[in-house]
Amino acid sequence: MKVLCRWHTTDEELQHIKAAMPSGTEVVVPEGEYFSRFECTYSGIERHAADVFLAWTIPEGIPEIAKNLKMLSWLHSGIDDLGEIGFLTHAKQYGIKVANIRGANAIAVAEQSMMFVLALAKQTIAKNEASRERYKSFPLFAQETRSAMLSGQTIGVIGVGNIGSRVAKRAKAFDMRVLGVRRNRDRHDEYVDSMHGIEELHAVLAQCDYVVLATPHTGHTFQLLGEAELAVMKPSAFLVNCARGQLIDERSLHTALTTERLRGYAADVWPYYAWPGAGFVQ
Repeated sequence: MKVLCRWHTTDEELQHIKAAMPSGTEVVVPEGEYFSRFECTYSGIERHAADVFLAWTIPEGIPEIAKNLKMLSWLHSGIDDLGEIGFLTHAKQYGIKVANIRGANAIAVAEQSMMFVLALAKQTIAKNEASRERYKSFPLFAQETRSAMLSGQTIGVIGVGNIGSRVAKRAKAFDMRVLGVRRNRDRHDEYVDSMHGIEELHAVLAQCDYVVLATPHTGHTFQLLGEAELAVMKPSAFLVNCARGQLIDERSLHTALTTERLRGYAADVWPYYAWPGAGFVQ
């Protein structure tokens, strides 16, 4: 079996991968110069007819010429990108198995979520900009300029899985009341004070001072938060999305923010991504 690492590995990474493979496995890596070591070009791998890809990215045209390919180990938790470039359809057509690393980044995303919660509550960006511009808010402790608290406040975690359960754990460290929403409300979590089913979403949102979206993007969760859901939230509430941009109706979110129906929003995901020279990718 030949395994192709589709990035320029370090010596330590390569030795670790070889040690994990069955005896007799040939492990190969790209050759030549690179701009980012986590990518490679067609010319760097064209001579390798591999059975397995370990990959962060897939250059255009590679799947079509990978005649020996039997499996792709995709080094991401989500497979949205594979669907967008047509690889999932290609894999199904040619019987290629696809594996991802679901949950591998759960701790990092949970910490990112809490960073957003704190940044919103303490108005980190606004206060930094005010400091740079030598602007002083007056009155200093007005509702619209003072920091919010986490201690004693209620946070709703929508999607209590690998990421959501870790968000809940970190929220309890701030003495927050944690409400969880998941498909199976009978699956309890030690850091969630009250677990609810998706049919109770509106009732949960209405109680929350903070809401963190941590659910995957599926046909059931597409635009999970729309006009009706945002309308039941407190005007003083903050919303954080570290899951998928398609979970929120963007127009309704814009309206809620610009009409002060929602105090703040933070995300590291978007409904659409623009790549230089490639237009928009949904």
